[in-house]
Amino acid sequence: RRTVLNWVNRPRPNSLVHARQNVHHHYDIGNDFYRLWLDERMLYTCAYFPNQAMTLEQAQVAKMEYICRKLRLKAGDRVVEAGCGWGALALHMARHHGVRVKAYNISREQLAYAREQGKRQGLDERVEYIEGDFREIVGTCDAFVSVGMLEHVGIAHYESLGELIDRCLTDNGRGLIHSIGMNRPAPLNPWIERRIFPGACPPSPGQMMQVFEPFNFSVLDVENLRLHYARTLEHWRNRYTAAEPQVEKMFDPSFVRLWRLYLTGSQAAFSTGQLQLFQVVFARNRNNDVPWTRDHLYCQDEVRGRTDGAV
Repeated sequence: RRTVLNWVNRPRPNSLVHARQNVHHHYDIGNDFYRLWLDERMLYTCAYFPNQAMTLEQAQVAKMEYICRKLRLKAGDRVVEAGCGWGALALHMARHHGVRVKAYNISREQLAYAREQGKRQGLDERVEYIEGDFREIVGTCDAFVSVGMLEHVGIAHYESLGELIDRCLTDNGRGLIHSIGMNRPAPLNPWIERRIFPGACPPSPGQMMQVFEPFNFSVLDVENLRLHYARTLEHWRNRYTAAEPQVEKMFDPSFVRLWRLYLTGSQAAFSTGQLQLFQVVFARNRNNDVPWTRDHLYCQDEVRGRTDGAV
């Protein structure tokens, strides 16, 4: 019986065609909807709360800066971002670290917003937003980053992702993958997979290694930000609740209830440890230009400066 249930609850496939269908199902329901309850930069991934009193806006900027520190970005670096959302991380990297970014996404609504923001902020010559799946990435890069995409890739395609990174990353290149996960392999809640995130499959740490091991990448750092995601979801749920009168004007009552339940249930899943949030930093196996400690991650003065009114 368990085998039958696992087959029924298996995630939908993530071929190029299905990946686009799955992404459009969730991310192309309208930027105006997400604008009601996300932070002002439209970041739809786990924030980082080094200070638990931070606002959501401050914590999202802290998350972007934390990622940049983990990648040890330098001015002039070429960065590839796979699954760029509404584009905020690419703009942050370009503005504050002087890098050039090629940011890929298959959500047309997100891309339209990202390109508009790039032009408005005068960064469109440093950040190129490209409509494309990770399998369509070309060129070389000094840093590879993916935030909130791996859980949509499908475990069957992890080796393809690793092959892409291996092909693109320079000899001294670094990478970071940020993904919802689980402590041990298990299917995603079937209601979430069917109604919210078709094709999603949060990996265990062991499953994530299928991206790195075949290509002899060195895993440098693994961090679990589970409680940070629970706090992020608390902010989103409160904002969504406050915005429900506006949501009701945009969608039918079943949609309003669906999203209320999704945000509430997700907060509970992270609070109780059913879901995790992993950040994995990696590099080429012979890259000796790697930090010997984690001290570079915790320069609070600079982080604080970038969370106080930063663009």
